[in-house]
Amino acid sequence: MTQFNFEGIGTKWQVDIPKTISEAEEQKILSLIKNRIDVFDRAYSRFRDDSIVMKMSKESGVFILPEDAKPLMELYYDLYKQTDGFFTPLIGNMLSDAGYDAKYSLQQKNKLKEVLRWEEVISYEYPNIQMKQPAILDFGAGGKGYLVDIIGSLLEENNIDEYFINAGGDILHKGKKSIRVGLENPENINQVVGVYTLQNRSICGSAGNRRTWGDFTHIMNPKTLSSQKNILAVWVVAETALLADSLATCLFFVEADTLKNFYKFEYILIRNDLSVEKSTNNSLELFTE
Repeated sequence: MTQFNFEGIGTKWQVDIPKTISEAEEQKILSLIKNRIDVFDRAYSRFRDDSIVMKMSKESGVFILPEDAKPLMELYYDLYKQTDGFFTPLIGNMLSDAGYDAKYSLQQKNKLKEVLRWEEVISYEYPNIQMKQPAILDFGAGGKGYLVDIIGSLLEENNIDEYFINAGGDILHKGKKSIRVGLENPENINQVVGVYTLQNRSICGSAGNRRTWGDFTHIMNPKTLSSQKNILAVWVVAETALLADSLATCLFFVEADTLKNFYKFEYILIRNDLSVEKSTNNSLELFTE
């Protein structure tokens, strides 16, 4: 088995390839993965000055997004509509003003302003995005999951059909044998609250405990201009990491029933009173003690 461990886009990556490949092939695959992550980062990161996203934060006009933007932008707009604006890339200015900025200052630097509506700022028609006014777009809610999908596709393009990818808790698995994924206890990161048996799907989690400062976490409510604290953690299982990652954020703001008519997924949710809400499935084992 080959395993790659490295850091990229501010998180730890683990890529497991069960089949035996040569050392030269390992070096080639790892180089392709890292280069693809950098290409993605240069397009969508609000943490680097040379990205397309940061150019759009400084001037209005029409910009050309990469070919891979279509699934990302279309899902973001769909979820923006289905969640009545709670899920939005226009959270970027609010996050930055609150202190989750390009320098990771984690200190509020500006008064938080009303989050603008999609229609006020963005007009997207593949491959062009028109910024009607400058704004910081943030794709943190689904971007990492989507990048996991992209790396999975890259492996398949190189004749690797079985793999396990974990990018900071956003997991994608393809293979003949299932794997057991521990669900981190949001109140004690050294423990798990359960195990999900995963096969040929993605599981992504979201919790406020990993990035907190002052009264904020990175999970921000665009309507109240505050962090969502009534839910401790959410995990979503779906066919793609893009969908699982995005829905894991949505469920902090809207009920699962709101989304079930439009998307196929399973979920586990822990509220701040430690009550658990979950979809019906046979792949989840929750620990009660």
